[in-house]
Parts: sequence; C-alpha cells; structure tokens
Amino acid sequence: MFGQREPALNDKRTAGPDMENALLIGLSRQMAMTREMATIANNLANMNTTAYKSEAMLFEQYMMPNASEDSKDKQITFVQDFGQHRNMRDGAIQTTANPFDVAIAGEGFFRVQAETGVLYTRNGHFNLDAEGQLVTSTGAPVLTDAGAPIRFAQDETGITIARDGTISTDQGQRGKLAVVSFENPQAMLNVGNTMLDTDQPETAVENTRLVQGALEGSNVQPIVEMTNMIEVSRSYASAQKLIDQADQMRRQAIQELGTAA
Repeated sequence: MFGQREPALNDKRTAGPDMENALLIGLSRQMAMTREMATIANNLANMNTTAYKSEAMLFEQYMMPNASEDSKDKQITFVQDFGQHRNMRDGAIQTTANPFDVAIAGEGFFRVQAETGVLYTRNGHFNLDAEGQLVTSTGAPVLTDAGAPIRFAQDETGITIARDGTISTDQGQRGKLAVVSFENPQAMLNVGNTMLDTDQPETAVENTRLVQGALEGSNVQPIVEMTNMIEVSRSYASAQKLIDQADQMRRQAIQELGTAA
C-alpha cells in the first residue's frame, strides 16, 4: 500500500530515476504516517473524554504513471490519505449519581444551541446555569424535541429524566430531551469539545434509551492505540531506511561521476 513497487536501486541502468522514485515513495509514506500518528495521539489524549469517539485515518493508492521523466513506461504507487473514519461504537456507561448527567445507550445525539447554530453531541454531562437553564459543560443550552431550552425554577425538586428523555419534577413535566440521528454520522464535522455539526436532515432514533445519573465513556481502546502507534513507528523507520538507501546511492553516483570527470 505504501509503495507496491520496490525500486531496483542496484541496477546502474535505472539508478537515476529509481533513486528519485524511492525518495518520493518514502516521503509519501512518511507524510501519511505522520498524520496517522497525530490521529492516534489525539485518541490517546481523549481516552478519558466523555462520549469521545475514536478516529482512524483512511488511505488509498495513488497511481502515478510517470513518477520521473526517465520512467515513461512505469507506474509508481504512492499512498494518499483521503479522510478519517469515526468509530461510532458505544462507550461504557459510567454511573455518576448526578441527576443532570445523562448517557445515551444506542444511536443518537443530543441537540444543543451554540452561538453558531444548532450542534450535536453525545456528551450528556449537563448542569444548571445561573438562570436555572440546563446547559452543557461549555454553557450551550440543551434543547427539547420542540427546539426550546429547558429551565427549572429554584424551588423545583425531584428532577427525573425517563428513558425516552421526558423530564419531570415535583411540579410536572418540563419537556423532552431531543435525541436525533443522521443517515451518515461519518459525515458530521467535529468542531471541538465533543460537538459535531452537520447539514444533514435529522431522523428519529430507534432502540435508544437514556440513562439518568450516568455518562457514556470514551470508546478509545488504549492497548489497541498503543499497538497501532508501535506499528506506525516501525513503518516510519522502514520508510526512512528506504530514503537513506536512495540518498546513499545518489551520493555514490555523484562521487563516481566526479571522479570519472
């Protein structure tokens, strides 16, 4: 995938173009590995972030028919990263006993009102602001299925959130948490703080329940990520070895040409 054709560096007739192709293949591979390493590091940094979904790089082959002007009849395979895949597997449900914490078991996202518009998140670590409004940890109001914020009076007690999102207190119902889904969650844009944005139409969720007094943990698997990091490090070192060999051959060729002259 990262260079399907091994350049014949020891062939004097093709040493010039093949050395250059080897350098290009090695650099292509290292650039891809650098971005993959950054993704792995970000996953590990968010292994304790509520409702964080791990990501992985997506790669494809890029065929260049003329990698150098002296190799018209050859095709060289490079690697190209074209996106990221978001792992939508549920994280473990962790009990907190905080009545304003809500975990989603199943598909779906909470709808919140940000300054830039409506955003979506699975992070149910909610609290009350100074006005008694239910907000996220960043202060964004949490919305009901009717698109309205949720407010509580100072004297309200016995706040409960049912598995379908209905919020009740000792003074009656206060609305129903909006939980929506999308046809293609992979297309949602990560805007930070576990918030996602999309222009896709919302769809109803199925087989989803809410758990009050709990939070969804990150679905990052540290052992898997560390293993991936080791593999990427080895792959990067392998690419560096290829580059070093090509550079050594280039230097040797220049030296021999200089001596012959």
